Amino acid sequence: MPIPSSGVQTLGSILCVVGARPNFMKMAPIMAALGDLRPALALSLVHTGQHYDAAMNHQYFEALGIPQPDINLEVGSASHAIQTAEVMRRFEPVLDTRQPSAVLVVGDVNSTLACALVAAKKGVPVIHVEAGLRSFDRAMPEEINRILTDQISDLLFITESSGRANLLREGIAESRIHFVGNVMIDTLRRNLERAVPLSQILKDAGQNLQDSNAGYAVLTLHRPSNVDDPAILRALLETVLKISRRLPIIFPMHPRTRAMVEKFGMEEMLDVPELLLLPPMGYLEMLGLMKDARVMLTDSGGIQEETTALGVPCITLRNNTERPITVDEGTNTIAGQDPIKILAAFDEIMRSGGKAGRVPEFWDGQASIRIATAIHEWLGNGLRS
Repeated sequence: MPIPSSGVQTLGSILCVVGARPNFMKMAPIMAALGDLRPALALSLVHTGQHYDAAMNHQYFEALGIPQPDINLEVGSASHAIQTAEVMRRFEPVLDTRQPSAVLVVGDVNSTLACALVAAKKGVPVIHVEAGLRSFDRAMPEEINRILTDQISDLLFITESSGRANLLREGIAESRIHFVGNVMIDTLRRNLERAVPLSQILKDAGQNLQDSNAGYAVLTLHRPSNVDDPAILRALLETVLKISRRLPIIFPMHPRTRAMVEKFGMEEMLDVPELLLLPPMGYLEMLGLMKDARVMLTDSGGIQEETTALGVPCITLRNNTERPITVDEGTNTIAGQDPIKILAAFDEIMRSGGKAGRVPEFWDGQASIRIATAIHEWLGNGLRS
C-alpha cells in the first residue's frame, strides 16, 4: 500500500504494531483503509517478531497483502516477562526516531501491551483495536494484556457491545469508546473466495482423509492451560479420538502442542487413521478448512469469531470466552476441558446441526473503514477524545 513520502503533506503519522499471526489478520484491512483516506496519513509498520517463524510470517504477509514491515524488532520467543521487556526495550528507540502522532496496536498479545506501555510513558497517544474483550480469567496472560492496554489507550475500538459495558465498568470514558465491528471478519470476507480447498491442502501435504459422508471436523489446540498439563492434554486427546471414530478430524498441530505431545510421550495416541495430523496452516489454507467443516473444536478466540461469521458450529475447549457474542448470537458452545460436556456438544451438533446463529451487528466487512474514518477525524480534531 502507498506510504506518503517525506515531501507529501499529511494529516499525521501512525506507527502500526503487529507481533503475532492473529495481529496480521486484524492489521491488514486497517492499513488498507487508512491508506485510502485523504488527506493522507503516513503509516509505518513495526513487526516485533513475537511470532518468528519466517515461513509462516511470509505466508501471512503475502496472503493478506500486508506491506513488508518497515521495522522488524526480531524479539522471538521467551517467557512472558522477558518477551514483554525485550519488545519495550527495542521499541523505544523506534518511537524516538519516528515520533508518530499515535501508536496503533491490535489484539491482546505481549507485543500489544509492551508497545502501548512505551508509547503511553512517552506521551504518545495509543489506539487499541479489539478493546474491551474480557474472559474474566486472570490466569490467562492475554486477559492481563487486554485490561492494561485498555487502561492506557486514548482511542478504543470495540467489536461487540459487551466491550463497551466492560470498559465503562473499568472507568474508561465513553467518549473514547467506538463500536466499529470486527476487523477479523473484514479479512475473512475479503478472502473467502481465495480460500484454499481441502483437496489442494491434502494434495500439498501428501495426505488423504478417511472418506466420510458426514464430512469432517477441524481441531486446533495450543493454549498452555490445555497442552502444558499432561493429564489435561491426555483427557482432551482421548475425547478427540472418541469423536474421530464418528467424524474424521483434521488437526493442524501448533508447534507448542507438538512439543508437549512429544514431551509427554503421547505420539502413539494420535497414530490413528481417523485423525489427520498436518503442520500449521497459512491463513487461506485454514480458511478453506474452516468454511467446509462440519464442526470446529478449538481453544482459539479468533476461530470462535470466524466460525460464527461462517455459520460453522464451534465447540470451544475452554471454560470461558472473551467473545460472549459468539455464544449468545453465534454458533459457539463453551464445553471447557470436560470430556462429558465436549461429547454432549458434539452429539448435539451431529443430531441437530448445531446452533444456527446469526452474524452479529457490524460484522459486515466494513469495520476497518469505520476505524479509519474515526482515526482520521480524531487526528483532524487534534487527538481530542
